[in-house]
Amino acid sequence: MASLFSKPPGRPHAPDYVIIVCTILLIVIGLAMLTSASSDRGQVNFGDSYFYLKHQIFYGLTLGIAGFLLGSRMYYRRWQSMAIPLIAVSFFLLALVFTPFGLRSGGAARWIQLGPVAFQPSEFLKITFIVYIASWLSTRTNRHQEFWGGYFPFLAILGVTSLLLIFQPSTSVAAVLVTSALIMYFASGARLSYIFGTMLICVVGLAVLALVTPYRLQRIMTFMHPDTNTQGSGYQINQALTAIGSGGLWGVGYGQSTTKLKYLPQPIDDSIFAVIAEELGFAGASFIIALFAILALRCFIVAKKAPDKFGQLLLIGFGSLLTLQTFMHIGANSGLTPLTGVPLPFISYGGTALAIFMTISGIMVNVSQYSSL
Repeated sequence: MASLFSKPPGRPHAPDYVIIVCTILLIVIGLAMLTSASSDRGQVNFGDSYFYLKHQIFYGLTLGIAGFLLGSRMYYRRWQSMAIPLIAVSFFLLALVFTPFGLRSGGAARWIQLGPVAFQPSEFLKITFIVYIASWLSTRTNRHQEFWGGYFPFLAILGVTSLLLIFQPSTSVAAVLVTSALIMYFASGARLSYIFGTMLICVVGLAVLALVTPYRLQRIMTFMHPDTNTQGSGYQINQALTAIGSGGLWGVGYGQSTTKLKYLPQPIDDSIFAVIAEELGFAGASFIIALFAILALRCFIVAKKAPDKFGQLLLIGFGSLLTLQTFMHIGANSGLTPLTGVPLPFISYGGTALAIFMTISGIMVNVSQYSSL
C-alpha cells in the first residue's frame, strides 16, 4: 500500500483537459441556472434575489475550488493510504446525524449542524466509499474470486453503508453507491454469480423496504401511474413534465420559466433539470446531458489507461457515481424513474454536493496525469 508521504513515480504529464473543460462548463451553467431558478424564492424568503447564489458560491464553490486543487495536486495513490480512516470518519459522521448535532428537515435526518454551517455526511461518503472499495479490491489479486475473504466482506460493507443511509432516510444515495460499488466489483473480475446474487439481494431488500414504508411504496405507485393523483402524490412529476414539455426545442428563454414561480416543487435542487428544459429547451438540455456524457466517458477512458488497479477502479467508481446520479435526477424529472430527490451534479443547489463533485473532478485530473493517454 502506498505510503501517505510517498512520492509519485516521475513527473506527471499534462492533465486531461476534457475533464477540466467539462467540469468548468457544468459549474458555470449550474450557477447560471441556479440564479434563474432561485431568484423569486430568494426574494420571497430572504428579500434577496441572489441569496441562494451567494450561498452556493461562498460555501460550495469556495470549498469546491479548494477540493479540486487538493484532488488534482495530491498524488492519487495517497488516497489509498487513507481509505480506512476516511471510511471510518464517514460512518461516524453518518451516525452523528441521529444525535443532537443532527439537523432534521422534512422528517429526514441527513444534515449535521455545526454553528451556522450545515452539511450532509452522505455527500462526503461519496468520495470515501469509492476510495475504500477501490483500495479494498486492489489490495489482493484474488479477493474478487473468494467467498469468505472477498464476497462476504463486500456484502457486509454494502450492508452497513446502506443501513446508515436508509435510516436517515437517504435511499437514493444508498442505491447510487451500492450500484457504483457493484460496477467496480464487476470490473475487478468478480464471478458473475456474486454479481447476480448481490443484485437479487438488493431487489428483495428494496421490495421489503417499500412494503414496510408506505411513502416509498407510494413513490413507486406514482411512478407507475403518474396521472392518478395529479394534485397529490403525482403533483411534482406532473409539474416537472409540464415544464419540460413547455420548453419545446429552444425553450421559453433564460429566466422566463413560469412553473418555477409557484407550481414546481424544489426548483433549485430536486427539479432543477425541469427548469433547465423549460428555459433552454430540448437543445439546451441536450447540451448539458452531452457534457455529463463526455465527462463520464472520459473518466472511463482514463480509467482504462490508468497505471494501476487502484487508479482504474477509482475512476470506474467515480464515473459510475456521476453517471448514475445524473441519470436518476433527469429520469425522476422526466418520468423514467421514481422520484428520488437526487441532486444534479454541479448544478443543483447544495454547497456540500458541489464541493464534493469538484473534488472528485480534481482526483480524476490527477489520475489522468499518470495515465498512458
